[in-house]
Amino acid sequence: MVKAIEETDFLQDQALAKIMNSRLKRAATELQDFHLVLLSQKRFAIDELLIHISYNSKYKIRYHILTAVPANIEGFVAERCGRLGYILWKSMVPAHY
Repeated sequence: MVKAIEETDFLQDQALAKIMNSRLKRAATELQDFHLVLLSQKRFAIDELLIHISYNSKYKIRYHILTAVPANIEGFVAERCGRLGYILWKSMVPAHY
């Protein structure tokens, strides 16, 4: 599952917030439904994978894998995200559900 972490720094400009968060949600859906679909061929259940995507301070999309996955799956995700121009989210505060 790929979850978009909506940006809250756009509070002054609601129109920009709507556009950027819509773009982020679309990116999350595309990553999950198209770019990571090959994980099923690697005998890995996509439901066991949780990825958060968000913007960095320069509005570049970044990603972070939250679940423990084998190194080959982590490498596959990194390769796919890299092709899309996403960068690794180096520090992240754990989400509360």
